[in-house]
Amino acid sequence: MEGLDGCGKSTQLVKLADVLRARGFSVLVTREPGGTAIGEKIRRVLLDTATSNLSPMAELALMFASRAQHIAEVIHPALAESTIVLCDRFTDSTEAYQGGGRKLGSAPVRQLHRILCGDLQPDLTILMESEVAASVERARHRNKNRNGRGKTDENRFEQESRAFFGRVRTAYLAIAAREPQRVVVVNARGTAAETHARIVEVVRQRLKLAAKTA
Repeated sequence: MEGLDGCGKSTQLVKLADVLRARGFSVLVTREPGGTAIGEKIRRVLLDTATSNLSPMAELALMFASRAQHIAEVIHPALAESTIVLCDRFTDSTEAYQGGGRKLGSAPVRQLHRILCGDLQPDLTILMESEVAASVERARHRNKNRNGRGKTDENRFEQESRAFFGRVRTAYLAIAAREPQRVVVVNARGTAAETHARIVEVVRQRLKLAAKTA
């Protein structure tokens, strides 16, 4: 599951997992950066607003350090057990945020993915397409409420400019155009229920499930 901050990925991932489990599938829900004890430590460094002087290349390296551990410790073992892995972000996020947003380009991201991740690709990537301003505002509001309850600050990226997120969105759409067999763009500008129905239909068709899944 991919998309801008605040587009509702995490909510939709949980709702999709519930649908698949109801059909008898073994499902693992995980996230990036994170997903492992080591990855969660890296996540705190990457997303904390106190990490203001991190260079784009160091940021890129940390993203892949977390991902390589995640693949080895969580994703590969789950796939070996025929478990469906639902991941909140994967390498497309790095290509969009570091490649596009940070202007590092796609080439270094794709090269590191081949070297460090064995070029592992999702069978299906759902790109939740949303309007930049609305998504970022929702993300900032969410983290403001979270911080008010004493939770960890995770809004370093959300403090970026509208232009930054415009580049991220453009990079995401370029990935979808480049790999239409893998990436399905889903309109996420409606209600959560409408978005959920669209996502379930995409997954139903990909897994060739009966329509009652929806």
